[in-house]
Amino acid sequence: MAPNETGDELVFFVNGKKVVEKDVDPETTLLTYLRRKLGLCGTKLGCGEGGCGACTVMISKYDPFQRKILHHTANACLFPVCALHHVAVTTVEGIGNTKSRLHPAQERIAKSHGSQCGFCTPGIVMSMYTLLRNKPEPKMEDIEDAFQGNLCRCTGYRPILEGYRTFAKDLNCCGRVANGTGCCRSERENSMNGGCCRGKANGPDCCMNGKDDNVTMMSSSLFNSSEFQPLDPTQEPIFPPELMTQGNKQQKQLCFKGERVMWIQPTTLKELVALKSQYPNAKLVVGNTEVGIEMRLKNMLYPVIIAPAWISEMNAVQHTEMGVTFGAACTLSLVEEVLRKAVAELPPYKTEVFQAVLEQLRWFAGPQIRNVAALGGNIMTASPISDLNPVLMASGSKLTLVSNEGKRTVTMDEKFFTGYRKTIVKPEEILLSVEIPYSRKGEYFSAFKQASRREDDIAIVTDWNEKLLQDACRLLAGEMDLSASAPGGMVDFRRTLTLSFFFKFYLTVLQKLSKNHNGNNNLCEPVPSNYISATELFHKDPIANAQLFQEVPRGQAVEDMVGRPLMHVSAAKQACGEAVYCDDIPHYEKELYLTLVTSTKAHAKILSVDASEAQSVPGFVCFVSAKDVPGSNITGIANDETVFAEDVVTCVGHIIGAVVADTQEHSRRAAKAVKIKYEELKPIVTIQEAIEKQSFLKSIKRINKGDVKKGFEESDHILEGEMYLAGQEHFYLETHCTLAVPKGEDGEMELFVSTQNLMKTQEFTANALGVPSNRVVVRVKRMGGGFGGKETRSTILTTAVAVAAFKTGRPVRCMLDRDEDMLISGGRHPFLGRYKVGFMKNGRVKSLQVSYYSNGGNSVDLSYGVMDRALLHLDNSYNIPNVSAVGTVCKTNLASNTAFRGFGGPQGMMIAECWMSDLARKCGLPPEEVRKLNLYNEGDLTHFNQKLEGFTLRRCWDECLSSCSYHARKKLIEEFNKQNRWKKRGMCIIPTKFGISFTVPFLNQAGALVHVYTDGSVLLTHGGTEMGQGLHTKMIQVASRSLGIPTSKIHISETSTNTVPNTSPTAASVSADINGMAVHNACQTILKRLEPIKQSNPKGSWEDWIKAAYENCVSLSATGFYRIPDLGYDFEKNEGKPFCYFSYGVACSENMRTDIVMDVGTSLNPAIDIGQIEGAFVQGLGLFTMEELRYSPEGNLYTRGPGMYKIPAFGDIPTEFYVSLLRDCPNSKAVYSSKAVGEPPLFLSASVFYAIKDAIYSARKDSGLTEPFRLDSPATPERIRNACVDIFTKMERELLPDYSSDANSNGEQVEGDVIQV
Repeated sequence: MAPNETGDELVFFVNGKKVVEKDVDPETTLLTYLRRKLGLCGTKLGCGEGGCGACTVMISKYDPFQRKILHHTANACLFPVCALHHVAVTTVEGIGNTKSRLHPAQERIAKSHGSQCGFCTPGIVMSMYTLLRNKPEPKMEDIEDAFQGNLCRCTGYRPILEGYRTFAKDLNCCGRVANGTGCCRSERENSMNGGCCRGKANGPDCCMNGKDDNVTMMSSSLFNSSEFQPLDPTQEPIFPPELMTQGNKQQKQLCFKGERVMWIQPTTLKELVALKSQYPNAKLVVGNTEVGIEMRLKNMLYPVIIAPAWISEMNAVQHTEMGVTFGAACTLSLVEEVLRKAVAELPPYKTEVFQAVLEQLRWFAGPQIRNVAALGGNIMTASPISDLNPVLMASGSKLTLVSNEGKRTVTMDEKFFTGYRKTIVKPEEILLSVEIPYSRKGEYFSAFKQASRREDDIAIVTDWNEKLLQDACRLLAGEMDLSASAPGGMVDFRRTLTLSFFFKFYLTVLQKLSKNHNGNNNLCEPVPSNYISATELFHKDPIANAQLFQEVPRGQAVEDMVGRPLMHVSAAKQACGEAVYCDDIPHYEKELYLTLVTSTKAHAKILSVDASEAQSVPGFVCFVSAKDVPGSNITGIANDETVFAEDVVTCVGHIIGAVVADTQEHSRRAAKAVKIKYEELKPIVTIQEAIEKQSFLKSIKRINKGDVKKGFEESDHILEGEMYLAGQEHFYLETHCTLAVPKGEDGEMELFVSTQNLMKTQEFTANALGVPSNRVVVRVKRMGGGFGGKETRSTILTTAVAVAAFKTGRPVRCMLDRDEDMLISGGRHPFLGRYKVGFMKNGRVKSLQVSYYSNGGNSVDLSYGVMDRALLHLDNSYNIPNVSAVGTVCKTNLASNTAFRGFGGPQGMMIAECWMSDLARKCGLPPEEVRKLNLYNEGDLTHFNQKLEGFTLRRCWDECLSSCSYHARKKLIEEFNKQNRWKKRGMCIIPTKFGISFTVPFLNQAGALVHVYTDGSVLLTHGGTEMGQGLHTKMIQVASRSLGIPTSKIHISETSTNTVPNTSPTAASVSADINGMAVHNACQTILKRLEPIKQSNPKGSWEDWIKAAYENCVSLSATGFYRIPDLGYDFEKNEGKPFCYFSYGVACSENMRTDIVMDVGTSLNPAIDIGQIEGAFVQGLGLFTMEELRYSPEGNLYTRGPGMYKIPAFGDIPTEFYVSLLRDCPNSKAVYSSKAVGEPPLFLSASVFYAIKDAIYSARKDSGLTEPFRLDSPATPERIRNACVDIFTKMERELLPDYSSDANSNGEQVEGDVIQV
């Protein structure tokens, strides 16, 4: 049947309003349509591949097959607008707003401090909202499951879960059943866990009880849930009645044609079969979760797309004698629902396969994907890393195929997949249905998956013994002869994992056999008691937490908000989708869009650039390159970079040019059409290669203290080793974005930028345009996260966009796609540390010699500063009398690495903890005792000769040890490890000492501007930018106290170069310190001017005084300025003062529990400070245990999005998360006695890394290994498994070829075509 040539009408609803479209392009996604056509910018673009959830919306439709209205979440970035026919879409704007009323899902995330940068917030709100539409009274487990498809880089997730916990009727104060076992207020549990006051619950010292006026009050309440408006399900918008009636009518075939793609949606199987015969190469699309990514990110084009979602046979579910048959278009969520019901109703022996499928679906993507992705699509994609295909193959599932020639049934076995992403299905055939079989009595079926690579191992058996196990493992090992170049690498790990999973299955079957025979089983050997824990499936308890902070002094004025947990000033707007980010700014008339053209080679000469093919793309305007730069093409912090590469490229992602077109889609297509010819040169990718080729940046820093040689001579033991720390991607949810608007006269240009550094953005842009800085205005409203990634690297995009705007004379916009952003903008510096440490028998450190190497990438950027801070933190918190340290930055052909939260400090401290951990083992002493023995004391000099004043670290240490019941839990862990061979626990307590200030002294300055208007309202501007850290909120609190007026009278609009000039970047954790003092200074100027007026009318109001001041011609505008005094350090002389003061903290981690005690001085805002501590900790958790950048030997980045690069998600945070702010520790060196908090807590997550290492020690001990061993960071499943030497790692090495997947001599993993950097 030929499709309608005239085009059809698309009818759908958005937030209750009917939309009718006739001219629809099948390549347009719902996200693009919402933002561009409807102006609904609350739904965000975070990744473009359905992996982050920032674009989550609710899809509602009447399902004629189930005869009910269905509400489900979906990723708007993948959802085709053509698939919306007779569907209702609800976005975050459609459920509530700040002008009328917030929906409870919006209110609670805002008031519980669950929104920091806010870019992810609308998506999280919509996930919660959809759950509430389906389950108004959800369980806590439902809430946690609802967020499997959402990511947040700022909060650490705890406050989001705590706020939304208030919807769960079965849970209360801490995430456990209220006052039952596990509750933080249970007296029995308090004696073990600490509970609300760490063992003092309900006693005289409990925070819940009143205290004497002279005793510090501690609080655990960051918000008051009694203030939340109740959820009323009857007040939700109704489903459009028109769609109800349409849902019962017979649909007609739809056809939509775009510039390149035709979309056809048939209504009957007959139509579908005919279309597939007519277009055999057409793609069948249900959820678009694969094809959408291929077309968007892999430059693939499918001219014809057929959507079979309306075909009744492909949506049917049938229960037969052999199993359950699902139509191929059934979503994975429906499959999960049907199989879960079958497992509940059928005898267990019949549902072994079903349970295995459910266990895989439990970890399959997020709900947004499972709700739209089809079972048939998962099979036909033929992905080698599919979660379900191995299960379906092992179970012998039957597939029914249909074509014009009729039907045929095939078994899904090893013959079904004929090659990489190839099957036996003919081009004209359609997968109609999938039959998942029942299991039979005596059959046992299990599926296992390791996260990140999701390897599976399945078998069906009937009889077991030890000899069978060994024989089976040998046979299995023989079949696992993966080549060194196997896709994905990790060959040794995958082979070992397969054997391990097989053993796990073996134990599982033994247990089931024993249970089925009531323990009288002669068929097999019993499972040893210390092996039983290996058979347990992963189970995560609900989150339990307590956050303790010091209350404000009695008598503090109610309107004085300093020290109170004030909600982030933009939280409500962020929760409603009203907060404006750079790409949310409405489009200007005649605005153009830019897409970068970047190098595909890591090191090469540019022979030619041909943009002629790009010119034929519709909407093409121009190609911009180095010859179009009106000023200087030289840029960068060290003037060693270019705006556009001219002759040579030095990394993959090096910007060569840019295409400007009328739309984003056209500019993308045109950019891909630009042809570049190269002459390739040999790249340097790793630190090891740089060392071999002596490829270093010039400045090599050293710190020397004491007599290192003598220290070694006096030591009882000397330990040598090295550690490698991989890099980290910032993964701010909002990628780099710039909008450049030429003003039309005097070379003026206005830039709206997502940047932490307005001054350098202004300077570099002016330099490129050939104009003075006073012609360029840079404006920043807010950022969707920064973490250092937008301190300097944002300029590489901004300068290119500005040049394009100059050339065209029109506004130009560009927001990078996630894969572009990860490719070109760099990340945290990988480090290699080589150390030699001398120490006494009691663990006292005498001497340290250390060499640090960092991978700086292809330019200097901030690499010198990062290395400086690493060297200044090589001691972590330990007093080392003799030190010799050298730091070298390697120049490689990777995108320039840059600032990242901690700025080298975490790398320096991590290597210190490595040798500290190993020397404790060498001494045979408890690590916590050796660490405490070496801690600094008040008044000690650091290795860089700065005196420690106000040293609170030992207080933090002792409080953390006590509150976490360290010694009692350590005994329990030791007992657990004795009783369990294949599951181990570990625990570690780690301190941190973090220096506060820029190490470049002149950057420690800030300005502010205060305007007071005649109605008494105050407009405040300062030099810092808001990226979610709550800086604007704190500055309003500071101004409120300084002026003595309520925070409601103070507003911050934005940060801009035309209000406060020459601003230092918002970085180094000092922004609240220096900007706070500048704000205070400006406010004092205003108050001084008001003094005569206040004296003449002492009982007057603020408004009276301001009115009188105006009428008496008193200036009501003032600037403020502050610089940190007495800073400066000389590396050569090892003298001076690099830091104003230090922040201290201690964390203890064990498995899924973490306790933190942090000194933040007198907190300006406990909610913000605790949020920063938790967010930094979880980001560090990713750094040290999960996140891994993988490159090819040629310098190509493989991990370019959330599909391959895994940051911590909701389910990865500690199950028990306790944070306490150290009481009574005012800091005299910062505004209102506060302390910096952004970066210092990040390193505390090293406690998780060393707790893992502690558990590995126990596993190795069971294998007879007791010596220290090397564990590089991150401690991924691969590294952990390979470090746990046992019979399976030995068997893998004995039976299979060695492809040397171990780290090279510098720890960088090299496996076939994959390098972990």
